[in-house]
This record gives sequence, C-alpha cells and structure tokens, in this order.
Amino acid sequence: MAAPKKGRSASAQSKPGRSLALILIAIVALTAGMFASGNTTPRLGIDLAGGTSITLRAVPEKGQESAINKTNMNTAVDIMNRRVNGLGVSEAEVQTQGDRNIIVNIPKGTNSKEARQQVGTTAKLYFRPVLATEVSGGSATASPSPSATGGASAKPSAGASEKATGKSTASPSASATSQGRALTDGLKADATPSATASSGSKASASPTPSASGSSAASEAAAKLQAQYAALDCTKKTVQNTAGKSAKATEPTVACGKNSSGQWQKYVLGPAAVDGTDVKKAQAVFNTQTAAGWTVTMEFTSKGTKKFADITGQLAQKQTPQNQFAIVLDGNVVSDPYVKEALTGGSAEISGSFNQTEAQGLANMLSYGALPLTFKEDSVTTVTAALGGEQLHAGLIAGAIGLGLVVIYLLIFYRGLSMIAIPSLLVSAALTYAIMSLLGEAIGFALNLPAVCGAIVAIGITADSFIVFFERIRDEIREGRSLRPAVERAWPRARRTILVSDFVSFLAAAVLFIVTVGKVQGFAFTLGLTTVLDVVVVFLFTKPLMTILARRKFFAGGHKWSGLDPKALGAKPPLRRTRRPAPVDPKEA
Repeated sequence: MAAPKKGRSASAQSKPGRSLALILIAIVALTAGMFASGNTTPRLGIDLAGGTSITLRAVPEKGQESAINKTNMNTAVDIMNRRVNGLGVSEAEVQTQGDRNIIVNIPKGTNSKEARQQVGTTAKLYFRPVLATEVSGGSATASPSPSATGGASAKPSAGASEKATGKSTASPSASATSQGRALTDGLKADATPSATASSGSKASASPTPSASGSSAASEAAAKLQAQYAALDCTKKTVQNTAGKSAKATEPTVACGKNSSGQWQKYVLGPAAVDGTDVKKAQAVFNTQTAAGWTVTMEFTSKGTKKFADITGQLAQKQTPQNQFAIVLDGNVVSDPYVKEALTGGSAEISGSFNQTEAQGLANMLSYGALPLTFKEDSVTTVTAALGGEQLHAGLIAGAIGLGLVVIYLLIFYRGLSMIAIPSLLVSAALTYAIMSLLGEAIGFALNLPAVCGAIVAIGITADSFIVFFERIRDEIREGRSLRPAVERAWPRARRTILVSDFVSFLAAAVLFIVTVGKVQGFAFTLGLTTVLDVVVVFLFTKPLMTILARRKFFAGGHKWSGLDPKALGAKPPLRRTRRPAPVDPKEA
C-alpha cells in the first residue's frame, strides 16, 4: 500500500487544525465587521423590501426620429444610473426595455422621492444668459443684501492663485432686479429690443423691435414679450411646461424658484453651454470663508472656451443681465451672477446652500445632459407588505431545500452528515456575513432571484461533499483503511470539485455580464456561493474529515458511520507481501 507523500502535503495532513482555525478566524472577523459597521442584515431589493418602478419612453424631437438608437439609449441609461447613485440610492436598477423604453427601479427606504424627481427630469441641461427676470406676480425691487437673502453678485477670487485658475464665486439670486432691463442678448442683432421701466414701479420688460429689424425678428421679439408678460410661474401647470419645448438655439421664457422660495420668471437667451460640457461637479463645504456649502464645476476643453466666452460677455453687463441660468428640463435650477470672465476651466457657485441643495445642484450638473427626451409612461409601487410576503416565501423555500438535503445526507451518509451539515452551516454563515457587508460596500441588494441563487447553491455545496465522500468509499471498497483512504481520495475528489465549481462560476459570470436587472442578482449570488464552496471544502470539510478519521467511530467502520466496509462491499484489506528470500544452492 502506498504511503502518504512526505513534505508539505504530509505536514498539511498532520495539522488540519490550522485550516479550521483559519476559517474560524474569517467567520469571527466578518461577523465583527458586520456589527462594527452596523450592517447586521443584507440590504433588500425592491421586490423584497418594496419600492417604485418607473417606465420612461423616449420621445424624439421633431425631425430627429433617428436619434432614438442603441447608442443614445445606452448613454441615457448610464447617465440616469449615475444620477440615482449620486443620491445614494441602493440597488437602483436602470435598464432598457425594447428599443425606446427605460425601466428605473428605486428601492423603498431610501431618498426615492428625490431620485424619482431627478430621473424624471430627463431633458437636456443648458447654461443660458439671463435677459430679464422678476418675481412672478410681484414687483421689481432693489437687490437684497447678501446677509438678508443669500443673493449677491459675483465676487472675484480672493487669492492670486485662484484668479490664475479662473475660479470665481457666484450666488443664486434671491429676488428680481428688473428695472431698466432690456431683452437684447440672444435676439437677432437686427431686432434689438429696448425696455423701459420707471423707478419704483412694477417691473416691465417691454422689448420693442428696432426700426431696422426684419419683420421675422420683430415678430419673434413681440412673441417673446407677450409670453413673458403673460407668464405666471405660481401656477403648477405653467411651472411644468414653461420653456420645455424651446430649442437650444432660440431664446425662451422659463420658471424657477429663488432662494427665498418664490417663483421667478425669466427671459433667457440661446444656450451658450450645455451639460455635456461639464466634466465634473461636486458639493464642497468651504471652511476658509463664510460661504458654507458651494458647488464647484470643472469643464471640458470645449466647455472651458464656451464658458469663458459667455462669462466674459456677461461680466460687462449690469444686473440682472450679468447672470446666467442653469436650466434643466426647462426649469431654472440656479441663476448665479458673474462679474468677471472665468477662463480657467473651473468655477464655484456659492450662496445660501444647505448640504442637500448643494449636492442636488452638483448632481444635476454632473449627470444632467441626456441625449434624448423621455416621457414618464407609468409608475408602479411595490408595497413593503407584498415584499415581505415574497421574502417569507423565499425563506420557506430555502428552509425546505436545506431540510431535504439534510434528510438525504442522514439517510445515505449517516455519520458523515456530522461533517456535511456543519460545512453547510459554515458556508451559510460566510454567505450571510459577506452579503451583509457588500450591501454597504458596493450597494449589493438581495432580491428574489438572488435568494433563488442561494437556494441553488445549497445543492452545489452538497454535491461537493458527496463527491468527496464517494471517493473515500471507493477507496474503502478497494480494501484500504479509513485514514489512507481519505488521503488517497482527496486528490481525485479535489480535481472533480474544482472542475465542477469552475463550470458553475463560469456560467454565473457569463450570466452576470450578458443580462441586466434582477437576473444579475441570481448570477452574482451563484458566483459568490460557488467561490465559497471551494473555500469551505478546502479549509473546513477536508480538515474535519481528516480529524474524524482518527476517531474509532469512523476508523473502525461503525455501521452508523456511513463507512462500514461490509455495507460497502469492501474487498479484504490490502496487505504488504514480502518477496521470498532466495534459496542458497549449497543449502539445497
């Protein structure tokens, strides 16, 4: 009979306690990490915890039906996904359905209301010069001081280094300053309007075409004047429609809220910069000045030039025409003042922001420019009660599956189930701890398909035990005792287990890559549990089997051990035979 090999393998065989200690330390460390981080349970997906599902349909602009293509749809999905993730929403699923629909799933228990608002805000982002503005339904007043309302004109940078980089500060206006404004910027040069307003009277922006202007331009200016005069941004129907149908190359009217919570109406010039020109935007708390929360922007190379041009033009004008409006989906989300050209490719918007407002504006600037316009077709809400029922059903299914596996092991493998069942429990503990930690680390959320993947993994793990046990039984049938049978069976079982798990992991990886949405939850869980199966078999099942093989109950082949040589039909024990000594011819 071949003896176990000497060296590293023999050392590993003689010290299986090290492997058991290693996996025990891993379980303790993961459990400690769960409690230290406060993530003691896995994060649940929409179908288990409840949430909102939104269906958005791509609507082509007139004459641009070809814009709805796979490239633009994928770009829109990526931007929407970053918008929602920018708000910290976990397991928000954004995926295409068909050739012109996008499904957005927002879990319950997060800031899903704000996420829905931002995802539904699907039109393009523009920077437009402000031609005129006033509080809707109000009268023109002088600009309030910064300390009173948080509105102020743009201030140059304090330091020389900031001037070199083109940084400057600007703050959203708090109320209108519409005395003497003219609607000239953004209109045709041959239709330059003028405006008159007496000091202290109600604001009136009354553009009139010049005598030399063309009739078409005059009509456009007159139409814009009429729209502005009739615009009442205090009405919800107007808030949702004003400026949304305007083309980027044309002036328009729009609505927006100022920092005092009042609705303002605007006349805006053609878009000078669009959202694709913004490279990065983030909310920053400025500790060096009293500005508090600010929003910093970085532009692309093209955007840097565009922004420098428009701020250079605005800086030469008087309030309010030294403002530019950040317009998203036709609504003005911010209207900072400018007092100098910003040429360094970056800018800072400051004002009376709180953290939520600053982060919201930064998110809009970063992820605001979609290549298509979308319409909200339907909104479906999954209640927490329904999600709880589905979770309960999934847990019952898992318990039934685990129970059947345990019964099978007890009937067919008897005492060997003392190894298989603890191995299943160790695998379950590792899976639970890792899923709980991944919820915070990468936003993983347990959905119903993921539960199914975990249930399937019970069979995969049990299959590895069965392969190992059957190899041991084969060696016993050959007439070997238990301890050498375990060591001879392991290399063969190890190869089979690795090949089987590799195939399962490969299938899970392919499924994860080529699918979207909830099916990825199934693939991810299947892949994770397959990797853990290898870890458990190598570091727990095999070492535990080595230790128990030294016990009389197993080594002696007790009939309840599952390794009874008689029940297995074993051959007589293999014995070493000595070659007969040669006969001396002399003695013969």
